[in-house]
Amino acid sequence: MADIWLMRHGAYEGHRPGYHAPHEAALTQEGREQVRRSLPLPDDITAIVTSPIPRARQTATLVSHLTGLPIVATSGLLAEWRAPSIVLGRTAETYPPAYRAWRARRLANPSLRCEDGESLTDLHTRARRCAAFLHHTSGRHGSLLAVSHALLLGVLSHLQEGPAAFTTAAKAPLQFAETRLLPAHQRVGPDVRRPAR
Repeated sequence: MADIWLMRHGAYEGHRPGYHAPHEAALTQEGREQVRRSLPLPDDITAIVTSPIPRARQTATLVSHLTGLPIVATSGLLAEWRAPSIVLGRTAETYPPAYRAWRARRLANPSLRCEDGESLTDLHTRARRCAAFLHHTSGRHGSLLAVSHALLLGVLSHLQEGPAAFTTAAKAPLQFAETRLLPAHQRVGPDVRRPAR
């Protein structure tokens, strides 16, 4: 079975604790340096897949340029948790009341959405589909580097926790440009596409 390595993108414009980055936030010079320092990659990686969000795509492109590895897929399955638009570009001290109320109820009701954001159930379902996509892609291309975002990667690494994996992911995120092996028991074969009930 081919390995699947996870990498969080490098630092991006405007980052600060609790900040929900706008979609278009780009890598900073420090982010590019973090990516360079993350090399060399494990020897068995033969291809890269990436989130389409610019900071991840820029990270994957830089890794590809520096290593010669091809980017074989860009998938929205690897995109970050879709925060509601009312919090994009904001930090905790400026979150609106509707978002604060959602945060207080999200674990008790993981299917609850805040406006146009993803629920915890939505994110978990997408992470399961992402695991199947990575499994299928590694079957075609060999060991992969999947470049994505902190929360999605955390949920992907803790699928067995169900929607509550969001909390685990938020408490112990991958650092910028950190690379980690996806545990074998978290890989979902292409025949398993439905979320656990």
